[in-house]
Amino acid sequence: MDEKSDFCRDIFTALGLSTGAAVALGLSRFAYGLLLPPMQVDLQWTYVEAGALNTANGAGYIVGALVAAWLARRWGTARAFLAGFSVSVLVLLLTAMTASLSALIMLRTVGGVSTAVTFILGAGLVSAICPLENPRRRGVLVGVYVAGVSMGVILAGMALPIILREGAQRWPEGWTVLGVLGAAGLPAAWLAARQVQQPAGGTMALLNARECRRIAPTLIGYGVFGAGYVGYMTFIMALLQEQGGSSEQMIWFWFTLGLVSAVTNLLWGRVLGAFNDGRGPALVFATAMLGTLPVLLYPGPMAMFLSAILFGGSFMAGPTSITIVAQRQLSAASWTAAISLLTVGFALGQTIGPILAGAISDVAGSIEAGFWVSPLLLAIAACVNLLQRPPVPAESPALAGKSS
Repeated sequence: MDEKSDFCRDIFTALGLSTGAAVALGLSRFAYGLLLPPMQVDLQWTYVEAGALNTANGAGYIVGALVAAWLARRWGTARAFLAGFSVSVLVLLLTAMTASLSALIMLRTVGGVSTAVTFILGAGLVSAICPLENPRRRGVLVGVYVAGVSMGVILAGMALPIILREGAQRWPEGWTVLGVLGAAGLPAAWLAARQVQQPAGGTMALLNARECRRIAPTLIGYGVFGAGYVGYMTFIMALLQEQGGSSEQMIWFWFTLGLVSAVTNLLWGRVLGAFNDGRGPALVFATAMLGTLPVLLYPGPMAMFLSAILFGGSFMAGPTSITIVAQRQLSAASWTAAISLLTVGFALGQTIGPILAGAISDVAGSIEAGFWVSPLLLAIAACVNLLQRPPVPAESPALAGKSS
């Protein structure tokens, strides 16, 4: 009974922290896919200009990933997490107040920094809830945390289309609503962060060379995955619009994407917890790759929703999968630094993906041409992650925890 109540308490703590994931990615990053078409119409952007905002966000994400572990060591993980959360909400609200491309790029850059800090340190806090428990239980808790991103996607998908029905010029109100939704989750995140104790041994700011080599395939593969998946999330709504999708179909597509992601990510947590090498991320990335193909090969309503199910059912398991790899490969004191490093690789990919897809689309005169970048990169990411070996038994974090 005590074990069951402890597990329930851990789940509620992970749920509270998941509001940070919802703001960091669901509301701040992925909702841009819904707001991009009206902003592009109202502000008369090219595809490169539209992709540049997500590239700026990715560049800021790199900076945030680089400083996250340092901030956690200096201020404490919980305090830095909540600070990043608050700044992310403020950026959402400020984005509604300008139509200047340069100002929007600056805000997206700052938002990239704050959301990286929020997401990475939130993942570190979730990992610290039960650092020495069995891997499947940790996988479930990480899955609950990352499912917050999907909930942010669902909330954005419910709120934004209602506002945008009144015209493309209403996009600023969309950003305001996103900011208000984010602010509503701050109390839950604050309460949850107070419940988590730091891992024994403190939080390392950087990994040593041996630890970097140990997770190198995961780092490279996650970077390529970042480039592939963000191209899909940036331009999918514009592609569906070009293919003749109705407003109602695209609303249901987005809702399906978020709902399937939320449900399946909880299942992925248990599945991925069973792997101790790179097969978990490889499986996730390969499934996401398959999810990009229907809208390219067979445009239409059936392909749209098949893509939502396959891609939505896998793309947010990417962070879950690499977090579990870091937990398996390294000691608890290294987790935040490892997640930071992996997120740097991921963010580097995210800066390349949107601008590359946008440039190809502009040259070809069709968004579909640039969209092919996504399945190609996702396939490469899956292959690279198969090179990740299991942890060395003598250096296993679990054994280290027992010996201490």
